[in-house]
Amino acid sequence: MTAEHEGRDGRTGADALMAAITGEPLPDEARTDAAFMNEHRAAVADVALLREQLEIVGRALGEPPTPAPAPEPEPVPVRGPSRVRRRAFGLAFGTLAVAAVASVVAGLGWLLLQAGDAGLSSGGSADQASSKQAEAGFGSPRYLACARLIAEGDVTAVLPVPGTGQERITLKVTRSYQPEKSEDEVAFLMEEAAVGKGEHILVGIPRRAAGPDFWAVGEQDIAPERDWITAALPEARKLTCP
Repeated sequence: MTAEHEGRDGRTGADALMAAITGEPLPDEARTDAAFMNEHRAAVADVALLREQLEIVGRALGEPPTPAPAPEPEPVPVRGPSRVRRRAFGLAFGTLAVAAVASVVAGLGWLLLQAGDAGLSSGGSADQASSKQAEAGFGSPRYLACARLIAEGDVTAVLPVPGTGQERITLKVTRSYQPEKSEDEVAFLMEEAAVGKGEHILVGIPRRAAGPDFWAVGEQDIAPERDWITAALPEARKLTCP
């Protein structure tokens, strides 16, 4: 009895675990040992769970790596002071927004299928558009050559134009860039509350336009624009506006 008792007590959790791992059939003696069978059943459950986890890890390691997303193009830096403003009308803005959304929706599927080529093409198009905008934007030689008026001065009068949402601005010119010489006072239309009487402003008025499409208020905002203008003037003098 003593030897049999020692034999049963000598069974360990390691024996039950090994039997669960190897899957070998249990001898009859082991099947009559309740403690051993409890350990064996627990070991079988643990081994099954471990195998399931290993299969998940194996599948994950066997899958091709997910390609890293293409880096988003860096936004084109916008030149100009914070208070520089351009005149825009609500209808035009709304139409532009709708067109932009429609364009994005229409092109989304194509972009997903042509990610690589689209990235290169989009980057090239963005660079070209940015380049064209820079060539024709305020402060560029082309803008200076074709503008009706680019000048600094002090606002001496602001008169509302009834029913238009605009004001008639009278400017005492202190410095004219285009043309080289201008009238001492000039007048033009601007949107309401764009500038106030007594303010020092810089304006750019395109040819055949009634008012500026660009203006800056105050020396802090005007100074960097002045630098761009003076640097571009020599080249602008060589250009002929179409």
